Amino acid sequence: MSERESMPCDVVIIGGGPAGLSAAIRLKQINEELEVVVLEKGSEIGAHILSGAVVDPKAMNELFPKWRDMDCPLAETPVTENHHWVLSEGGKSDLPEFLLPPFMSNDGNYTASLGNTCRWLAEQAEGLGVMVFPGFPAAEVLFDDRGAVAGVVTQDMGVAEDGSHKPDYQPGMEIQAKYTLFAEGARGNLTKKMKAKFDLEADCEPQVYGLGVKELWDVAPEKYEQGVVIHTQGWPLSETGTWGGGFIYHQANGQVALGFVTALDYKNPYVSPYQEFQRWKHHPEIAALLEGGKRVAYGARVINEGGWQSVPKLAFPGGALIGCSAGFVNVPRIKGTHTAMKSGMLAAESIAAAIAAGHEYTELVDYDAAVRDSWIATELKKVKNAQPAVAKYGEDLGTVLAGIDMWMRTLKIGLPITMKHHRDHEMLERADLYAPVKYPKPDGTLSFDRLTNVSFSYTNHAEDQPVHLKVCDRELQRESELEVFAGPSARYCPAGVYEWILEDGEEPKFQINSQNCVHCKTCDIKDPNQNIEWTTPEGGGGPNYPNM
Repeated sequence: MSERESMPCDVVIIGGGPAGLSAAIRLKQINEELEVVVLEKGSEIGAHILSGAVVDPKAMNELFPKWRDMDCPLAETPVTENHHWVLSEGGKSDLPEFLLPPFMSNDGNYTASLGNTCRWLAEQAEGLGVMVFPGFPAAEVLFDDRGAVAGVVTQDMGVAEDGSHKPDYQPGMEIQAKYTLFAEGARGNLTKKMKAKFDLEADCEPQVYGLGVKELWDVAPEKYEQGVVIHTQGWPLSETGTWGGGFIYHQANGQVALGFVTALDYKNPYVSPYQEFQRWKHHPEIAALLEGGKRVAYGARVINEGGWQSVPKLAFPGGALIGCSAGFVNVPRIKGTHTAMKSGMLAAESIAAAIAAGHEYTELVDYDAAVRDSWIATELKKVKNAQPAVAKYGEDLGTVLAGIDMWMRTLKIGLPITMKHHRDHEMLERADLYAPVKYPKPDGTLSFDRLTNVSFSYTNHAEDQPVHLKVCDRELQRESELEVFAGPSARYCPAGVYEWILEDGEEPKFQINSQNCVHCKTCDIKDPNQNIEWTTPEGGGGPNYPNM
């Protein structure tokens, strides 16, 4: 007999982000009698939420038409100005707004802490009767006799690194549900398993990713301009043949959120996305903004960049993918909150109708159809070739081609082509084809070493627990990741989790500092042999992001 306790409910939602909380709220708005559970692996709602963020309020308007009068933190900072800089090493040029399609405008949008917005959404959900459980990661999926998803098992607590049970051991609980929504964010570990089990990506392009690295700064009062939004492209990534860009958002309370996204399809194994971000801050325009300021928080997270052609089949017996688990980010707009929320709402409507009709553990085909007939699809189809155009033709020519494609789709002239993706790990090339990239040393004022910055993510993991970063084949890691690719894990990880220890006369040692992990998922994506698997650590572990 299982030692686990069980808890039945109507719907369990894995992840307390915008998609999961919007789904929970919409379920209760439709039928207040439904029993809805939200599981969040972070220590609190918002602890693991990382985004720029500039938010299109379209979905919020639908979920709560009067949200601006409900003390929602999103309402504090409307966007007042929007700029797009093309950087060279020492200068910049402003990209004229008239060159961009109208949907690229940030008029009517808001810049805010997405973590705080999720905390507000959680308050609304709990007020409607949703059971929200932070610190309880979903670690395993339950299936019924027919193979349908039937809920999840939460992570065991109090397991020592050697697998033994500590005095405070508690087995995970079975959350048995008629429907399970996967809202884990980009590259969720259970979502990966559902994609494989139900072959959800059989008819779509592979998902590709960027790594977003972010800092929050208190800037000098005279340099703060509330509501100003700036995006950059060009330098410094132009020097290493990869692409991506930066963002600078003047948010509430005199703070500026700034960060940098590096596409993870880069070829050069010596590229370090974290170091590119630190170098970017030394551009004269950005350094001038930060002078006299103070960094107060740090974090990192991967972002879906595949676009519409990478959206998989969304529903399967007993479950569905919503939000970034499915991949609804509009890459050119650098926005995914509104589409994530809308997908959660559509899934909720499908589930409520199914339960009302007496259907349980079925495949929500009407949810998949509803997404593909919604404004999510309309929006993402306009930009579907933007990411692959830049990835294939480089930032300069690719940006021009992407712009032409977006304009033609906006004008409904129509282009029948759909550009293809390659998986990010397949793009990495041998180290002997490249010279190491010489990054400047951090100065401790504008730029910082990784471990110092990780301390500003307030990451915490119980020391004596199983390492949640699994290396499938240690010998393969040495023979390929180190000897062929020169150990890129030591550079692609933005938290200093991985290092190769090379001592004379001894075998190289692959050390995993799992206590540093900020749950960004880069290793799960970029390891050239897919030899590292990110799994769920003990509940409440990981970053504790304030205002991020």
